[in-house]
Amino acid sequence: MAGTGAPPLARAEHFIWLTARVLEQRRFAHRFLDGSPDPVETALAAYGNEDGGYAHALEPDLRGPVSQPLHTAHALSVLDSIDRCDGPRVERICRYLSKVSTKEGALPALLPAQRGYPAAPFVPVVDDPPAELLATGPIVGLLHRNEVWHAWLFRATDFCWSAVDALEQSHPYEIEAAVAFLDGVPDRARAERAADRLGRLVRAQRLAVLDPARRAEYPVAPGYAPGEHHFPYDYARTPESLARRWFTDEELKRSLDHLAAEQQEDGGWPVNWRQWAPGTALEGRPLVTLRALETLRAYGRTPG
Repeated sequence: MAGTGAPPLARAEHFIWLTARVLEQRRFAHRFLDGSPDPVETALAAYGNEDGGYAHALEPDLRGPVSQPLHTAHALSVLDSIDRCDGPRVERICRYLSKVSTKEGALPALLPAQRGYPAAPFVPVVDDPPAELLATGPIVGLLHRNEVWHAWLFRATDFCWSAVDALEQSHPYEIEAAVAFLDGVPDRARAERAADRLGRLVRAQRLAVLDPARRAEYPVAPGYAPGEHHFPYDYARTPESLARRWFTDEELKRSLDHLAAEQQEDGGWPVNWRQWAPGTALEGRPLVTLRALETLRAYGRTPG
């Protein structure tokens, strides 16, 4: 057992073995213990459906057996982390995305088939959900970054460009989705111009806490949980992200210091979004912990 005096990574490992789902345990072993990617893919397969989508609470805030775009985006991020975004598995996913897209060729956050199954109250179920950058941007950016080419991507990419260009008033999760799109899309010159504009928007609307010691002075977006702030590292997950340019070295350092200090006594990181069911909080913390470790490592700050 890793006690409170153990190195941060050892404490995080203990937390993962103690609390995480098999998928997150396999992901941790792959990323931090030199484990094979094969068990990660095997664990992920349990969440897959015959239609090519994913379900079964892969994204903890959506429960039940119905495939949803948010689950499928989560699955793609797992495949990306093990360099398996290719071949028949991704072809099946793209066929699913084509099938569930709106008339614009893009993705809604939640399909109405979720009705009757538990879901977070902040993800409402509606009969005719609109296409959203929040759901579409991360998937499109990831597929482009992995050089996946599929007919679905053409209209979905056009939708994302239009949505990014139209952003004026926004909120952190939507900006993060835009960054995920811009970091992967092939037109790098256009992406840089769009990112520069979004960076100015983020600072003007105070969507990133630039000084964690004064975070109470920063607004929380409407509908977010109290204290659900976002920091520079939430936008710039790696030094290569276009969002890295939005922040000074000192601002980024303060945010990374804050992230490292957020590790709890049990070795895990806290969830700051709204908690609505006991199981979702338990499943969310290992995911947040993995993300924190990945972000710190990307900046050369892996807890030793």
